[in-house]
Amino acid sequence: MTDVRLIRCPACGATNRVPAEKLGHSLEPVCGRCKTTLAVDAKPITVTDGTFAADVERSPVPVLLDMWATWCGPCKILAPVIEELAVDLAGRVRVGKLDVDENPATAARFGVRSIPTLLVLRDGQELDRIVGVQPKQEIARTISPRWRIWRSDTGDS
Repeated sequence: MTDVRLIRCPACGATNRVPAEKLGHSLEPVCGRCKTTLAVDAKPITVTDGTFAADVERSPVPVLLDMWATWCGPCKILAPVIEELAVDLAGRVRVGKLDVDENPATAARFGVRSIPTLLVLRDGQELDRIVGVQPKQEIARTISPRWRIWRSDTGDS
């Protein structure tokens, strides 16, 4: 029997069965439902002032946006947690990172005064905020009630 990897579509959330041997041949799997290229290694997207509208406001799924800076020690501590959340939430929640020093307009728009700050967004509107370093379980606990709302809004179960 062939090893199969389950990959969640970042666009529509469908779970796709992809044979492991096809992943090793530089083939790009696509979603069986919406034909979007599947991210084999889900990683946070880089959001900028210029891409905020496309990446966040028009996202088909909710967004967890990490507001950070390269010089920030606590941001570096939180980075592996953000990476893990991107993998865990692929297809259900888009995870992004925005460098506040390079993108001051978006940071000012949301009144970010301390970093790291995690914003929970839908259609570009802030629904929740987490300031400071928190463990992965605490971040998930804080925003999981929002996931249930989103899932029921979109008809997902």
